[in-house]
Amino acid sequence: MAARLPDPDAGGVIAVRAMAAVDVPAVAAIEKQAYPAVQAWSEGIFRDCLRVGYLCQVLEVDAELAGYGILSIAAGEAHLLNVCVAPGRQGRGLGRLLVEHFLDLADRYKAHTVYLEVRPSNTPARALYKSLGFRRIGVRKSYYPAAPGEPREDAIQLARDIA
Repeated sequence: MAARLPDPDAGGVIAVRAMAAVDVPAVAAIEKQAYPAVQAWSEGIFRDCLRVGYLCQVLEVDAELAGYGILSIAAGEAHLLNVCVAPGRQGRGLGRLLVEHFLDLADRYKAHTVYLEVRPSNTPARALYKSLGFRRIGVRKSYYPAAPGEPREDAIQLARDIA
């Protein structure tokens, strides 16, 4: 079931719903737009996430796909594996809406902590996560792929407890 919220800054009617296999090409296209200089997730990776039962969600604005996220939950812990808003829709609060949606899902599935990784260079995402109560717990060296000829980028590991 989709959650529908009016948001004049983001567009019109916003819906967050379960990702379906038919959404994968559009999701992969947003991923490539958002990360043109680095190795983006492929359609195959998104299909695998659906196949193994991760909580895969898409965000629509006026019935147009505008973002997505993937959450895994096991043994009382949740890991936000990927969250992305289409570049043309960024800066309007949609990323916050998506992350808050995943925090709610983690709570519903009885996770006590949500973990994620973020690029040090992704200043807007880092600010968002900090504002939502995530704290730094570590660094994964050379975690993220980089543009050809560039060194891999570290990942900052973040966590947030679920109340």
